Amino acid sequence: MMFVDRVDAGRRLAARLEHLRGAPVVVLGLPRGGVPVAGEVAAALGAPLDVIVVRKLGVPFQPELAMGAIGEGGVRVLNAQIVRMAGVSEGELATVEARERAELDRRARRFRGDRPPVQLAGRTAVVVDDGIATGSTARAACQVARAQGAAKVVLAVPVAPPGWQARIGPDADELICLATPAMFFAIGQFYDDFSQTTDEEVSACLERAADGVPVSAMTGARVDDPPTRDEEVEVEAGLVRLGGHLTLPEHAVGVVVFAHGSGSSRHSPRNRYVAGVLNAAGIGTLLFDLLTVDEELDRANVFDVRLLARRLLDVTRWLRAQPGCAGLSVGYFGASTGAAAALWAAAEPDADVAAVVSRGGRPDLAGSRLAEVTAPTLLIVGGWDDVVLDLNRQAEASLRCESRLVVVPGATHLFEEPGTLQAAAETARDWFIGRLAAASHPVG
Repeated sequence: MMFVDRVDAGRRLAARLEHLRGAPVVVLGLPRGGVPVAGEVAAALGAPLDVIVVRKLGVPFQPELAMGAIGEGGVRVLNAQIVRMAGVSEGELATVEARERAELDRRARRFRGDRPPVQLAGRTAVVVDDGIATGSTARAACQVARAQGAAKVVLAVPVAPPGWQARIGPDADELICLATPAMFFAIGQFYDDFSQTTDEEVSACLERAADGVPVSAMTGARVDDPPTRDEEVEVEAGLVRLGGHLTLPEHAVGVVVFAHGSGSSRHSPRNRYVAGVLNAAGIGTLLFDLLTVDEELDRANVFDVRLLARRLLDVTRWLRAQPGCAGLSVGYFGASTGAAAALWAAAEPDADVAAVVSRGGRPDLAGSRLAEVTAPTLLIVGGWDDVVLDLNRQAEASLRCESRLVVVPGATHLFEEPGTLQAAAETARDWFIGRLAAASHPVG
């Protein structure tokens, strides 16, 4: 990890921005995670702190493709080429903008309360986030700051993937980044503490900054409640014992059991990253080895979906008997062949699974069992993973339960491209959180 937390990142980023001290600067944090970072920068520079709330305008039939962005004060920035190529009419554009404008206004009121936004006209706008993944939101923020009258726009972040500057282009006059590591999967991998920043924390940051109190001195502005249980465990699955890692945040809304893909284990860095995102949202996680060391020597076992599904069901029964898990709903997260095992297991009448998520999965390997799955199922596939994407489209057509297929643009099978794993993890988090909470009935 490069940074302890966002406060540490903000302090270190502020040192790189000392040349702006004394200039007419306004520091703008991108909510939510960029605000604690921006708070430290603003305190170090003696500059006012504000949020810059932006909403991307997605093409109606392909919302992940941005055709523009909007900001407060009626600001709208359009990519005329995208609008023209997508054939978006004025009416369609107005509908999208009205929806996003309502959400933008709601968020601005939520974060800022009754305080008016800090005016940018003629000043240097320093746009700060906790890192760059795809860069699309940061770029939109720079465009909006410019449209709001900023004389100069500086984009400053603690970490970004190599070549990130090309993604921003001329929308910022100055680009500052502390680190551009080659092995970049997601922003959170470079923080020891990347717990989710809440709306309440953002509001507290802004309020305290207005009163002249630095972010690091804010009591009650962070919600870093440690997990009540975070440990290596030995999982019982029928006649075998398997290594696992169980994490239970305080007041967990449910627990997600991970089924890794072929050639992987409970130590999978991608699954561990997703688990961290879920933990930060109050969801417990269990990562475990599907096979013993001896069983892995026979490659046929790795693709024995029936066997893997049986292991998953055995482990689920073990989990429900653990202290703190009674009454908590259970979800499955499967990757590659593990997704087939998760769906096969979820189809069992006594599985009682609240939700299933497949990342880059092979649901086709579950065969006819797909039609028997009743748990809400989310299929996440990379946009450049052509073969698996086709298999998932066919699998979705076979599902009879609530289901959705989400395509992450620019991602290949392993979601190695910058920002793609983060997008997949956050999509999975959003799918799980409501469904697990609704199905949980904690005991005690």
